[in-house]
Amino acid sequence: MQSKATFQASGGYSPEEWEVRVNLAACYRLAVYFGMTDIIYTHITARVPGMEHHFLINPYGLLFEEVRASNLIKIDLDGNVLEETEYPINQAGYVIHSAVHGAREDVQSVVHNHTMAGVAVSAQKEGLLPISQTSLQFYGRVSYHDYEGPAQDTAECDRIVADLGENNTMILRNHGLLTAGRNIPEAFGLMVQLDKACQIQIAAQSGGELNIPSQEVLDHSAESFKNSEQRYSGAFWSALLRIIKDQLDDYAS
Repeated sequence: MQSKATFQASGGYSPEEWEVRVNLAACYRLAVYFGMTDIIYTHITARVPGMEHHFLINPYGLLFEEVRASNLIKIDLDGNVLEETEYPINQAGYVIHSAVHGAREDVQSVVHNHTMAGVAVSAQKEGLLPISQTSLQFYGRVSYHDYEGPAQDTAECDRIVADLGENNTMILRNHGLLTAGRNIPEAFGLMVQLDKACQIQIAAQSGGELNIPSQEVLDHSAESFKNSEQRYSGAFWSALLRIIKDQLDDYAS
């Protein structure tokens, strides 16, 4: 049971919600470390435990290094802000994330960004190529969504959901990357690896002819990487949190 002192320190949120808030805030700080920020743009969200379909999103206007567990904004699938805050939310963030959270009950967290390598690959007709061990974990599991302009219209939600399907990774053409996870570590871990795969692809394309493994190797490798939920939880997530351990008192406040 949460003590009275801890309950007050966590803003009166339940222990379950506070844990989600802390882990989500950690993702924002880790995004800074991995160079996956776009000043005040892009967004990472997480579902609040419960049946209400509420989720948390960053305050629009704050840098990622300014996001804390306590200033994350709780909204519903209709975009209603459910608690007092001095900040607005990003409309594009609401459109993209509400689409996934509303349609995929298995998804707890969604990461979207505009990294240099991610946008570069999103502008290529071939999309993500199976040319590295890093990219092979996504073989046959990457969806694509055509660019419709800045995601301001909720009418795009249905098309985002239809294009994502049952996959947990999607390339938004001419736009950026999106990953979804059954927990926060999985969503963020997938994004770290997806962006790295894009970086490798851009680097490889600057050299000679690309080597594509055999179909047998592609299928075998994809199967080996199938369970990303377990792969990115536990030791992987603990290792990531050690990167920002000196910021714990800040992002977890």
